[in-house]
Amino acid sequence: MDRYLDLFLHYLLVEKGAAANTVAAYSRDLTRYLAHLGNREPGDIRPSDVTGYLTRLKGEGIAPRSRARALSALRMLHRFLVREGYCETNPTAIIEAPKGVKKLPAVLSPREVEALLAAPLDTGAIELRDKAMLELLYATGLRVSELVGLKASDVNISAGYLMTIGKGDKERLVPMGESACRHVREYLGQARQELLKEKSSPLLFISRLGEGMTRQAFWNIIKKRALQSGVRSGISPHTLRHSFATHLLENGADLRSVQIMLGHADLSSTQIYTHVTRERLKRLHEKVHPRG
Repeated sequence: MDRYLDLFLHYLLVEKGAAANTVAAYSRDLTRYLAHLGNREPGDIRPSDVTGYLTRLKGEGIAPRSRARALSALRMLHRFLVREGYCETNPTAIIEAPKGVKKLPAVLSPREVEALLAAPLDTGAIELRDKAMLELLYATGLRVSELVGLKASDVNISAGYLMTIGKGDKERLVPMGESACRHVREYLGQARQELLKEKSSPLLFISRLGEGMTRQAFWNIIKKRALQSGVRSGISPHTLRHSFATHLLENGADLRSVQIMLGHADLSSTQIYTHVTRERLKRLHEKVHPRG
């Protein structure tokens, strides 16, 4: 099956335009699945083999959400094998995804966001860069991979917009907001060239070494700022993305507009934030209503 896996991953990357991180995740899930199957041909795999693998994952303590993700990868692989003529039947067709409690995303309050953005951590060019990155992340709801992958030419400060390429190589325009524009302008005018030293790079945000920022480096910046500002632990760059979407909806934005700004292909991916706002309203009612 290894050669079929290679063909499938190539299909995801080249024909579907899947992001490298997505392809890597599929590769991990499917490599584990094929190891479970052993030396089998596509036409020899039965639904009982798939359910046996999912049962094994459950026995290993894998959460329902992760098992559902694994099944999704299996379904895509087997649909590909049938479509390309490597086998006649799809053993995942009649298997239902594991049921589990839908986990709501962690969201900061507006006050916590202000504390995080205001916390000084460094000085000079590094501080200007970090502030610009944080302000831009909260103002636009970008994925961290999109943020560190921004090119200087992707940002139009005078118009107040940036262009980013999201999942599936889809371009989208996102408004930046006045505060983010101001901080990015200061970074560009006072810090970026200093960080580049004598190097050159098309990327907007530059590390201490004069190269592009990594996702891990930015994650560390957020963790350090959360610690210094007293914001609760466990936040990540995605927490600011969740906060961006939730705060927009709480202040009257429509779901479709938020979907476009987040770059969600399906509106159902954005609807999770309506659950967040409902839960907040419920907690507020319980807290302040005389009969709450």
